[in-house]
This record gives sequence, structure tokens and C-alpha cells, in this order.
Amino acid sequence: MSQQDLQAVVSQVRRDIVRMVHAVNSGHPGGSLGCVEFLTTLYFDHMKHDPKAFTMDGKGEDLFFLSNGHISPVMYSILARAGYFEVSEMATFRKLNTRLQGHPTTHEGLEGIRIASGSLGQGMSVAIGAAEAKKLNDDDRLVYTLHGDGELQEGQVWEAAMYAAAKKIDNLISTVDVNAKQIDGSTDEVLAMGSIQAKFEAFGWHVISVAKGNDLSAVKHALVEATAASGNGQPVCILLHTEMGNGVDFMMGTHKWHGVAPNDDQLADALSQNPETLGDY
Repeated sequence: MSQQDLQAVVSQVRRDIVRMVHAVNSGHPGGSLGCVEFLTTLYFDHMKHDPKAFTMDGKGEDLFFLSNGHISPVMYSILARAGYFEVSEMATFRKLNTRLQGHPTTHEGLEGIRIASGSLGQGMSVAIGAAEAKKLNDDDRLVYTLHGDGELQEGQVWEAAMYAAAKKIDNLISTVDVNAKQIDGSTDEVLAMGSIQAKFEAFGWHVISVAKGNDLSAVKHALVEATAASGNGQPVCILLHTEMGNGVDFMMGTHKWHGVAPNDDQLADALSQNPETLGDY
């Protein structure tokens, strides 16, 4: 995709996020907005995947696992816009007995979702299993994950990171959304983690740090670099330094929009900052 086409998707996905959360006065817009550029680039420009032939095992395709499942609004928008299910289904977000629950689930068979990810810390473990299955099946495609930096406070992440390096799971590319914020404040205030890069490197990972994680060109370059680094005996980690609430000025620079929905006036303001490009649902 051209840079212009990717930017058009980014603008529309932002609109989808704030509209979904506003409609039910519930959800997580901050982190969702911060990851739009990454997931847009991953799904529309980088991964090998077929939205029209989704299978749970994904043989012959790249796989993606969302570990920080509370940012489901961006995930649902990306999947719908990529063609996994109808765009109109976004209107059912967080409503009873629908497939688009607040955290992704699998029991309703939502295309594009392979694991339930409400409980933080589990996505890397699942992805390692999928990556090992690909090796056993002589499938040369890659497995991708996304995590929040606050999620790294979960111990299971580091058990998985240690295992991935020790067992040379080199078909795994895990991205961490480093926005330095979580529900109760900054990550440093809640539980300071020091240098995330130094930690992953100490665990034996190849680390790529992206200072401008909301820049499409920087994200694309990082994914290309990560793919080139795979297959060399080390799992790969992308540290994506992003801005929570990116693209909606009054949501940026604060943790307060982690899990708060905009009111009517705030929705109108957010939409005015992001032109409709692909048609609202």
C-alpha cells in the first residue's frame, strides 16, 4: 500500500475507535489510538494473510496475537476494514450476545481472532506455541504479537521471553507498545521497569527500538528489519514508542483516556480531527 492509502486507513480506524466506544459509553480508546499506525501497517502492508479464507491454524500464513486485549476497538476496526467481517458489525461492539465483546473472545467464531485475550500476560506464551507448531509443520511464516508496556509487569511475560530465547523461537516477532502509561498513571509511578530494551536483550532477544512509533514510515521500516532479523536463532522484539490517544489531541499526553469514553461533544471533536476516508459503519 502507498503511504497515502495507509494514512487513509489510519484516519478511518481512528473514527471507528471513538465511535464504537462512544456508542456504548464503554471501552478503551487511549491505547487503541496509539496502536493504529502499527496495526494498519501490519495488516495492510506487511503480513501475509487471507481475510476471506480464515482458519484457526493459519497454515501458510503469518499469524497475529493481540495480548493486550482491552484495545479491542482498534483490533475490530482493523479486522473489519481488512475484510475479515462486515464493517457494519462494528455497530454491535460491547453489546450483549454479539461477537465483538469488550475483550476478544473465540467462542462466537469471530474471524481474525484466535485467542481470547482479556487477562494480560498470556499472549506471548500462546504465540510461542503457534510458532513452534509452524516449525514442526515446516511452515516458514512468522508469528506476531502485540503487548502493552504495563502488561510487562506480569510475570508470565518474562517466563515466556526466557523460554523463547532458550529454545531459539526465531519465527516470533513481539511488539511492545511503549506509551509509558497504564490505567492508574504512568508505568514508572505504578511499577517502574527500568530499561525494557536492556531486559529483553538480557533475556537473549534481538531488539529493535522505534522512537517514532506513530510514524508509518518508521513502523514499516521496523517490521521489515524485524523480518530480516528472524530465522537467526533469536526471537525479535520491537519496542514501539507511541503516544496514548494519538490522533485525538485532547486524549494525548495523559493516562486518563485509557478506559474512558468520549461524550457527544468530545466525539464530534475527535471526528473533526480525522476525516472520513473509507465510509463510516
